Amino acid sequence: MPTVTRAATKQSTGGASPALLVFALVLFARLLVLARFSHSAYFLPESEDMKFYNDWALRLMKGTFDYHAFYGLPGYAYFLAGIYSVAGYNPFAVGLLQCVSEALVGVLIFQLANTVFDAPRAPGKIIGAIAATGWVFFLPAQTFSIVLMPTTWLVLAYWALVFWLVKTRGASCWNPWFWMGLATGVVAMMVATILFLLFLIIAAIFLKVERGAPFAKRLTKIAPAVCVLMAGVFLGVSPCWVHNYFVAGEPVLLSAHSGVNFYIGNNPIANGYPKIPPGLRAGQEGMLKDSITMAEKAEGHSLTRAAVSKFWSTRANQYIHSHFSEWLELMGVKFKNFWNAYQYDDLSIINLFRIDGILTPGIGFGLVAALGVPGTIIANVKFARSRWVSAAILLHMSALLPVFITERYRLAAVPGLLLMAAFGLWQLWASLVAGDWGQPAAYCSLTALSTLFVSWPQREPGLWSLDYYNTGIKATAAGNLDRAQTNLERAYQYVPANSEINFALGNLWVKKGDLSKAKAFYRRALEINPRHSGAYNNLGMLAMNERHWDIATRFLSLSVQIEPDDAKTRYLLAQSLFQEKETARADREIREAIKLEPERPEFQELKRNIEAAP
Repeated sequence: MPTVTRAATKQSTGGASPALLVFALVLFARLLVLARFSHSAYFLPESEDMKFYNDWALRLMKGTFDYHAFYGLPGYAYFLAGIYSVAGYNPFAVGLLQCVSEALVGVLIFQLANTVFDAPRAPGKIIGAIAATGWVFFLPAQTFSIVLMPTTWLVLAYWALVFWLVKTRGASCWNPWFWMGLATGVVAMMVATILFLLFLIIAAIFLKVERGAPFAKRLTKIAPAVCVLMAGVFLGVSPCWVHNYFVAGEPVLLSAHSGVNFYIGNNPIANGYPKIPPGLRAGQEGMLKDSITMAEKAEGHSLTRAAVSKFWSTRANQYIHSHFSEWLELMGVKFKNFWNAYQYDDLSIINLFRIDGILTPGIGFGLVAALGVPGTIIANVKFARSRWVSAAILLHMSALLPVFITERYRLAAVPGLLLMAAFGLWQLWASLVAGDWGQPAAYCSLTALSTLFVSWPQREPGLWSLDYYNTGIKATAAGNLDRAQTNLERAYQYVPANSEINFALGNLWVKKGDLSKAKAFYRRALEINPRHSGAYNNLGMLAMNERHWDIATRFLSLSVQIEPDDAKTRYLLAQSLFQEKETARADREIREAIKLEPERPEFQELKRNIEAAP
């Protein structure tokens, strides 16, 4: 008996040790990247989606709540607020937790391979080790593990559920379906694309509940299991719908921003990526504000968040119905974009972090897809369980087709593609060693075709300007003005008629001290987009510095009309009006600014000065 116990213990330890090594390897690699990131100029979120989530979390900590329906998925903001409440305002603590999440993803990849390819002709541990190593060096995964974005949590939850499904054998009408639904609902409050995985879970219910019993008997168990699954989902997302229905009084399940996202992905100028329509700013916060303002202006009255969402989704549906053939072509473009090697990073932080030495050398999506597609075809023929992985990849792609493709959005498909790529490479090696030349020939032919498909060139100039533009504005913020000028001027060469690039060049020349050039670029930005509140604001500030109070008032008033909830612009307008001796209007503006941000001491000081004036 002692001998059997020792053997069992050794076998158990042998099974756990490789997974533990994978966890340690991925965690060490991610902590190295986090350490470099924490010493960079980009560590504190100052722009784009990272700032959007961070600012929302800080508002929650101060007790500032929005009593409208959620306009942006709230899960990650509340998650950050919870961490900040415990650890203080410390993005490093968030990064540390996300590095642990990445390590768990590596373990899931390893364990999935060990389960799916557990056969003498395909050693799962070796395939899993190759795939997990690919995850360590995958550049987008390195990047989004350390910034304030919910991407890594989606990847972890997505593949944990897939692994759960693959491991599930027998199942009752409620277990594990209720718990899977609950987990899916909770994660959907961070990233809603995980809801598409419900199709795979429902398929598993049909295949695994009362397996082997007559279909009529099985149906009496399958229907309740599906209901139990959906009940779990409904409970998981309950914090959102309870807030939206009972606090805001609006019929929104998760977030009302889905309408504008749907429109951005389906409109006459859509290109399969998030090409922002005229009048909307590119940043998350600015885009959401502009979408409300534009919808209300078009309708001629204020709108609820649900009505704003309906406004944009109606416009998208009108485009689809009136240009159906063009829309079908657009869907084909999105399908191609999903698999394309072109790195559409709408934040451009992957390239920026790589240039600045934050990331370790690594691989991109193109290589993984080129190797993953042939591996998928071969694996699906030889291993039935691998079809669960393939279905999960395709479902995630399907979740993106209604909107648009970005590098962070398609990241959740990468663990599955890495598994398939590793399997294909192993099969190639095993066939060559065995002297079986037929399989390597077929594999190389499939790889050549997939490489041709994923490397299809992108020809739109605006796509090639993105990295230069985003790198330029980040370099401007970091004070590296020569580097900023090089990148922004390159972006301008690609698309000179882009308002955001012109605005960024205006900001650059302000910092370099050439105000005439700055004004010219701001005015050009306004010619392209007459609703560019930032250009009006900055022209107003320049006029204030030159003591042209009437010009400053005019520009700042236009900025406030476009973005009425910008407290700083109202404060500047109050200053300008005060200098013009228009104390009544100045008093109104500073009171509005204080309503928006009551804790700002300079606002209170200006209010006292205005009240003391004759």
